Amino acid sequence: MRVVAGSARGRRLSAPEGTDVRPTTDRVREAVFNALGSLDAVTGARVLDLFAGTGALGIEALSRGARSAVFVETDRSAHSAVLANLDATGLAGAAEAVRADAIDFLRSGPGLFDVVLLDPPYRTTDWDTLLAAVEAIVGPDGVVVVESDREVTVPATWRVERRKRYGSTFVVIARPPASHRPSQPEPR
Repeated sequence: MRVVAGSARGRRLSAPEGTDVRPTTDRVREAVFNALGSLDAVTGARVLDLFAGTGALGIEALSRGARSAVFVETDRSAHSAVLANLDATGLAGAAEAVRADAIDFLRSGPGLFDVVLLDPPYRTTDWDTLLAAVEAIVGPDGVVVVESDREVTVPATWRVERRKRYGSTFVVIARPPASHRPSQPEPR
């Protein structure tokens, strides 16, 4: 697994041992970030990589010009992989890696994000709770990328920008209504 494009292009990313972490394939990552690029969503963005795993999605965003990224991962070995991958790509200075439960993090008042990357474990079933919590932290003109092994229906109030299947992976890029509110200051 490598960074697909940008300043860290070609750098190898490591994954923790075992089957708990399922990194997004290079092909899917490239397609997602090409779509985000066409929406002008990444350059200068504040990114949240929730359920970070290896950190590949957030690292790809940083490599392609995101201003900063927060990586949230509850698993100790995956959190360590995120830190190692940030160091290996030279992107640690623009990143914060948090070891926490995703919902607890969202409810902690982390501020607003321009891009939220959601790639939870495929066993995730409570999408309504997760998407409601995410909606509260999406900034003006923000987008949410949802990745799963099955189609995920976003709330009817969200505007779907892209919906695509890549083999056994389903991706939805959408804008919640919260992304149309006035901007708020970032947390300190």
